[in-house]
Amino acid sequence: MESPYKGKTGLRRLWNAFHYSLEGLRAAWRHEDAFRQELRLALILVPAALWLGESGVAKAVLVGSLALVLLAELLNSAVEATVDRISLENHRLAKRAKDIGSAAVLVSLCNVVLVWGLVLFG
Repeated sequence: MESPYKGKTGLRRLWNAFHYSLEGLRAAWRHEDAFRQELRLALILVPAALWLGESGVAKAVLVGSLALVLLAELLNSAVEATVDRISLENHRLAKRAKDIGSAAVLVSLCNVVLVWGLVLFG
């Protein structure tokens, strides 16, 4: 069965999608400690990236690596919320899903260290 909300098209769909995205950001800020920490870190490091990057490409890569962390955290939080909605019971597949989401965040954080190291010192 398809969602009844899929019938919206055009500008109305874009407007609704924009507001749903803002609601998602608000929910992540309100309910996810890790997202708040990573966003605060990004608010410090983005200006540093714009100041330290020697070219437009360097600045974009530095900022992009930070955006990737936030993206991974949002997706991880969505997976965790979905798994918890289905069941709070300990289950090996629920653990696997949550662990894989967490691993995605870890990979994105390692990417920040690698990218910043290469751009600033490589």
